[in-house]
Amino acid sequence: MLRLYNTMVRDEQAFEPRHGRDRVKIFTCGPSTYRRPHIGNYRTFLYEDVLVRYLEYSGCTVQRVINFTDVEDKTLEEALEQGRKVEEITSAVADHFARETRLLAIKLPPHIPRSSTSVDQAVELIQRLLEKGCAYWHEGNVFFDALKFEGFGKLYGLDLSGWPKKKVRFKRDTYNGRRWNLGDFILWHGESPSNHELHATAAWDTAIGRGRPSWNIQDPAIITKHLGYTVDINCGGIDNIYRHHDYNIAIIESLSGQEYANIYMHGEHLIVDGKPMSKSRRNILYPEDILDSSCEARQLRFFLLHTHYRKKLNFTVDRFRSACLLLGDIRAAIKALLDPGSGRKPSAPAELRQSRAYRRARTLRKSWEAAAAGDLPGHIERAFRKNMDDDLHIGAAVDEVYAILMELEARDARSPLAADTRAALESVLTEADTVCRVLL
Repeated sequence: MLRLYNTMVRDEQAFEPRHGRDRVKIFTCGPSTYRRPHIGNYRTFLYEDVLVRYLEYSGCTVQRVINFTDVEDKTLEEALEQGRKVEEITSAVADHFARETRLLAIKLPPHIPRSSTSVDQAVELIQRLLEKGCAYWHEGNVFFDALKFEGFGKLYGLDLSGWPKKKVRFKRDTYNGRRWNLGDFILWHGESPSNHELHATAAWDTAIGRGRPSWNIQDPAIITKHLGYTVDINCGGIDNIYRHHDYNIAIIESLSGQEYANIYMHGEHLIVDGKPMSKSRRNILYPEDILDSSCEARQLRFFLLHTHYRKKLNFTVDRFRSACLLLGDIRAAIKALLDPGSGRKPSAPAELRQSRAYRRARTLRKSWEAAAAGDLPGHIERAFRKNMDDDLHIGAAVDEVYAILMELEARDARSPLAADTRAALESVLTEADTVCRVLL
């Protein structure tokens, strides 16, 4: 049974779909549309891709929503500063995202909803929150009264003992840094003389007046419009644990009275040469920066997936090269086993033999030496499932597959494998690669 690490309980738990035995609803936060995604963002999108693909591999039908939040403060401010229309900026980012997800074999839903197309739903949610007394008007804006939701901050584990006695309101969509805004958060930016210039870039005439939905209500609007009030899994990056996902929970659960998600998953950061990516360090890497160096897209996908999604990943040239060599040897072994006339000798490059992944695979190989050659393709499937069922350890799954391939190659060199063994191997690897998308 698939077990996933649930941030809400800080532990792994068995995954059981709540909407039917084989039907799974997943919401994953989409890219910020005021700037293009970097490889750290794509690491998050990739673990989510593997989650969806593995659920489908396991026989589930997955209904996934990923979104574009295209009317947040930062997007509007960027448009105003550049003298461009919001649509120009967001469309350029969406185009980058579409092209790069195709390169990295990230499977997306056929339609990605935008916040700008869910304003009606956001207004409806706000009206209901006002009626319930969870939200209130203040100086032309609508705020969510955080203390009206019992358990506010429960995903993060927020200590409410430090909550200010005086009413505090936070009226920006987002705030930088890993800190908590101890106070009420904004749901609706009403248009006023002081913000007319900013609203000129994006505002709507609605039942609650002219203005725009805040970032905090945009995800709940899209979620409830396209998935309903309950999902199985809610995914994102680790930064979403701070404020964002707890705001979604407070809004949706205040309206439904039910637990919004069964499982919350969060991917760790990618850093570069031991340091966080930032403009000031000039170390932000985009897929094209790596692909321009004659790297194949599948190698970048493999590198971003090989380290477990809940561990911090340090991108260095040496580590990336090591991952490329590892994938190259895995693919060469598969080609040799499926095509007996390839002429490959089962010997990894000297540089690869120094890597931790290669040494681990060599160690794992010893556990397969006693198995019959004809049984090994079946063992590949079981080893793959065992590691994937353990909170999507795709790197460990590939390493164990590699270990079995090593053993198969050694046997094939001594005495050619039977045709039915090769056929079974091809079938198993083809199925596994619907999840990995790097092996064949």
